[in-house]
Amino acid sequence: MTTSPPAGCSFLKGPHTGIQPNAATSRRSPPPPTEFHLQPRELRLHLAAAPPASSRHPPRLQSSRPRRCMLRCPPPRRLCLRLRLRLGSPVSTMASTLAFLRPSAPAPLAASRGAARGVPAAVRVPCRSRVSAAGVSLGSEVAVGSDALFADYKPTTAFLFPGQGAQTVGMGAEAVNVPAAAKLFDKANDILGYDLLDFCTNGPKEKLDSTVISQPAIYVTSLAAVEVLRSRDGGQNVIDSVDVTCGLSLGEYTALAFAGAFSFEDGLKLVKLRGEAMQDASDAASSAMVSVIGLDSEKVQQLCDAANEEVDEKERVQIANFLCPGNYAVSGGVKGIEAVEAKAKSFKARMTVRLAVAGAFHTSFMQPAVSRLESALAETEIKTPRIPVISNVDASPHSDPDTIKKILARQVTSPVQWESTVKTLMGKGLEKSYELGPGKVIAGILKRIDKGASIENIGA
Repeated sequence: MTTSPPAGCSFLKGPHTGIQPNAATSRRSPPPPTEFHLQPRELRLHLAAAPPASSRHPPRLQSSRPRRCMLRCPPPRRLCLRLRLRLGSPVSTMASTLAFLRPSAPAPLAASRGAARGVPAAVRVPCRSRVSAAGVSLGSEVAVGSDALFADYKPTTAFLFPGQGAQTVGMGAEAVNVPAAAKLFDKANDILGYDLLDFCTNGPKEKLDSTVISQPAIYVTSLAAVEVLRSRDGGQNVIDSVDVTCGLSLGEYTALAFAGAFSFEDGLKLVKLRGEAMQDASDAASSAMVSVIGLDSEKVQQLCDAANEEVDEKERVQIANFLCPGNYAVSGGVKGIEAVEAKAKSFKARMTVRLAVAGAFHTSFMQPAVSRLESALAETEIKTPRIPVISNVDASPHSDPDTIKKILARQVTSPVQWESTVKTLMGKGLEKSYELGPGKVIAGILKRIDKGASIENIGA
């Protein structure tokens, strides 16, 4: 039996490549062949009708000498594994061998606890090929599914990073005493063109609260908090123990930087542009955000529906942040937000709190910012994170750089799924969390979701 290589692939043959059927089976009609197809996005095994289970002689291919052929499909920049099937193995063995293939993910960070947690991933091959054989010895490079690396992550320790609204005058003061943290502010000054640490420590508050300054300020201060923790006794062990991270809105960029998806500098450039783009989108329309306290998400949605009945379409509101039970942020036109505030008491809300942000974040009001973000993301090198980073958009981790770019562009117009994120982490066995950065907003949200949750604040 002979085979011909598909386009883009080549056979590597040993000195003996002829394969001869067993004499016992050659006197009968040859059994239907087993064929497997290596396709761009999956590995499939197609078995032709096999002999009945009662057959005394399952079909085998044998040879007088050890032989093998190798099909190599080199997948660029992908984690690969080698598949081998021995001569003389029954068809059923070959099928079961292919069926169990599930490679493990690389270790997150350089965990001090040693072993990496294995994560199942889809088996994929980047070239299309077809080989018809039965029981041949194969060596094939099979690439791992690009966005499935963290599909079955098992969290134990998390770093959680705050978003806009956590800023406060005086933040960053501790960073001055930690050289590695102070260096981040020095780098930020070069990129931003102004003294960020001065705004953080001295204000004025009105300036610090502006979107264009608060977003870079929170990003840098939060990563400076990591360096503050690192400088403490046992801090490096805590950092090494972290196996999942996420951030609230802006904090997702901080989490991605911590996980190594992009450099501190590239992340800051993205955050700077994000803040400017969101500020411009806010200036283009009269919009706002308000927190509704004391209602579940269904009641808040009913409140939004009632408010939307009284305003024009361009003023409509929606839930923008699903934070925790009893605390949901609503975004929309100013008139729609005012209608929400006026009707909240009739829906038994405890209170409403207008948020110190420039506009209706995480709604279609931010659509003008998307194209600018997409252009900046396209020019930014993003790598597969070392540990899972949970997305605000779908409360799931992503490992494919292109997918991460698309998620970040969508994030500014999509509701933040923070409640689902925290509940998923808790349900998967999360044991300990750290909030790194200014304020204690995340700690409060976490306790509202699970009173027994363990969380520690690390400021800078």
